[in-house]
Amino acid sequence: MTPFKIVPQNGCATCGHKLCARKVSLFSNMDDLQLQTLLTLIERKHYKKGDVVLNQGDTFERLYIINSGGLKASTFGEDGKEQILYILNEGDSIGELSLLKRETAPYNLITIKPCHLCTIPKDRFDSYLKENPEMMFSILESAHEKITSLENLVTAISSSDADVRLKFLIQRLCKQSGKITPEGIVLTLALTREDMANFVGVTRETISRKLSSLNANGLIDFIDQKTIMIKSNDYFDL
Repeated sequence: MTPFKIVPQNGCATCGHKLCARKVSLFSNMDDLQLQTLLTLIERKHYKKGDVVLNQGDTFERLYIINSGGLKASTFGEDGKEQILYILNEGDSIGELSLLKRETAPYNLITIKPCHLCTIPKDRFDSYLKENPEMMFSILESAHEKITSLENLVTAISSSDADVRLKFLIQRLCKQSGKITPEGIVLTLALTREDMANFVGVTRETISRKLSSLNANGLIDFIDQKTIMIKSNDYFDL
């Protein structure tokens, strides 16, 4: 495995901007000096689509930040069926609680497209947290958002109605990466149809059939194979 590379003090080795960490919600309230100090803690690595970043059961001992690209956090049941728990895009982070206490990963982290990750090992972050204790609130807030997201997913997939499950998926993806235009919300799908099915616990065929039905009813348009336009956002409210 290629070793992590250390980010230079004068800026991010991926994008060249010394304050790129500000796009990460976890660090959005930090001042410039705090961010510059934080950059000295970061290691980075590039992954190809489909690479495994972390296996379920491995020790979770660093924070992962998506500088570019995307990840999925998922588990596999005894029948081998995948259940996606989180979809993570640019600016998202995962592993916040590992900065407070080492634990085993309850899921796999797998890239869904080429991905630049910035990571902060727990050992490096400990001393930083002592100097910046207010950071604890951001960590807990981020962890709370993850828990709430998971609770909402459980509520959605507990419904036997495939339409409700798909509405939840579209709503979640729009909030994460949808782009508002005069014509509607443009959504570029990094997920395959199989991934979409595994997120909300239906079959791939059901996802394809339901998307085709939404298109036929004028609720979405297919711009290309990976891009759809949401024409009626109200329909997807739950």
